[in-house]
Amino acid sequence: MKMKRRGKLEIKFLLGLFLLGVAISGALVFVITSKYRANMEEYYTKLAFDQANIVAASIDGDRIAEYVQTLTRDSYYEEIHQMLVRTKETMGLKYLYVVIPYPERMLYIWDAGGVNAEDGDDLGDTGVYYDNGEEVMREAFLHPSNEREALITRSETYGYLVSAYAVILDSAGKPAGQVVIDLSMDQIDRQIQDFSNTIILIAVGVLLPFILAYFLMIRFTILVPVERLNKAASTIVSEQMEALADFHVSVKTGDELEALALSFNRMAHDLYHYIQDLSVVTAEKERIGVELGIASEIQMSMLPLFPTIPDQSGIDIFGIMTPAKEVGGDFFDYFFIDEDRVCVVVADVSGKGVPAALFMVISKTLIKDNVLSGKEPSEVFKKVNEQLCESNDASMFVTAFMGVLTLSTGNFTFVNAGHNPPLIRRSGTFEWLEAKVGFVLAGLEDTVYMQAETTLQKGDAIFLYTDGVTEAMDTKQNLYSDPRLLGILNDRSSTISSAKDMATIVADDVTTFAQGVQQADDITILSLVYSGGQE
Repeated sequence: MKMKRRGKLEIKFLLGLFLLGVAISGALVFVITSKYRANMEEYYTKLAFDQANIVAASIDGDRIAEYVQTLTRDSYYEEIHQMLVRTKETMGLKYLYVVIPYPERMLYIWDAGGVNAEDGDDLGDTGVYYDNGEEVMREAFLHPSNEREALITRSETYGYLVSAYAVILDSAGKPAGQVVIDLSMDQIDRQIQDFSNTIILIAVGVLLPFILAYFLMIRFTILVPVERLNKAASTIVSEQMEALADFHVSVKTGDELEALALSFNRMAHDLYHYIQDLSVVTAEKERIGVELGIASEIQMSMLPLFPTIPDQSGIDIFGIMTPAKEVGGDFFDYFFIDEDRVCVVVADVSGKGVPAALFMVISKTLIKDNVLSGKEPSEVFKKVNEQLCESNDASMFVTAFMGVLTLSTGNFTFVNAGHNPPLIRRSGTFEWLEAKVGFVLAGLEDTVYMQAETTLQKGDAIFLYTDGVTEAMDTKQNLYSDPRLLGILNDRSSTISSAKDMATIVADDVTTFAQGVQQADDITILSLVYSGGQE
């Protein structure tokens, strides 16, 4: 494999120089020949017009009308014909003829002939136009005072021609006929071909030796040192870590390549120390990863297990929590206060990761302890807020929703500390559970929280969640949103027979909506269906 790679840069560089020489030669040929062709076409055009004007001035325009009517030759006709033939032969014209350009066809008056003078058209013959000759010839005939326009054509039949037109006027100053001169410009192509061949010879004789000499200079001053640096780089990859401490590559060019070689040496030595440091960091990272895994297991173990409530209790509860990192700041909880009352809690700690998880544990413990002490929901949040504010140097906070459901009556007393409003299903339809929302926990001391209450009937349900649900994003950074959450629950309300159905439907819809986008926030859901109360 190393043998195949060797010399590739040299080949590419040599090929690049060769292509550069070809490009320069091609551009030189194109520019010069284009300029030469334009100048020569201008010269031939002027020459053709001058000859056409001379011929037109030598012909009596009044006689043309007579020849058109009688189609009879006389001595004057023959005299002009001989003059045209001599002019054609003397000037080396391709074609010389006098016509009247009618629409679609032209009527011949005189024709000096093709290659042989005998090949010309006779008086009264007609001919067709070629290319856009009709447009140019008739414009010149009908408007002789306008700017002159030549017709330049190229074909296999007639070759490379420039056609010039001069109008013959009668005694009244009206157009009587038109002199047409076709002048061959094939000589231009031959001259351009000769020039191109000369440029190619110059390129081979001058540019090629220059390219080879320049390549040899580049090879010894750049390519060979680069190859040496390449070998040094391969050595760095293959050497054992201990050998990097004594690594050295020598390049003596007095330029950037020598500076690069010195950088290689420094890089090898730095790499040696970096690998040593990386080994320590990697070991530490692995240790942290193991600890985070354990922390995640501990956090998940703190959440309630399902199902743990007997069917005869009159309530069905199910929860889901998916942290955005190994550990998260969201949590949910439910527990029996006594035989007839159950407490449900959903909360979201600011931030993510280990700090949020630690604050979550504290918040969860304080809320449960205060609820079990017999306090009302509003008093629980007031007390927990005071306790969290006492040592909150990190300025973290918690949004939380807590509710206490009396199973025998369906009374549901709840309090909201800056959290997303829950959804409640009544008579098969989900709607927002409206209540006064207090300030977040651990945000401001002496905060007062207002509790509210409602009564659940058999079959009613409550859906609690954190903002990780409604703020989940898709590939276009669109939010899942509150309207979509409300819509999916109402669309599937008739199929929801358990708390697990309710939580799973929303969790699956969030996953479908995100389309594989990495989760940005913890997602927590706690749902309950009430089936108790008085019959």
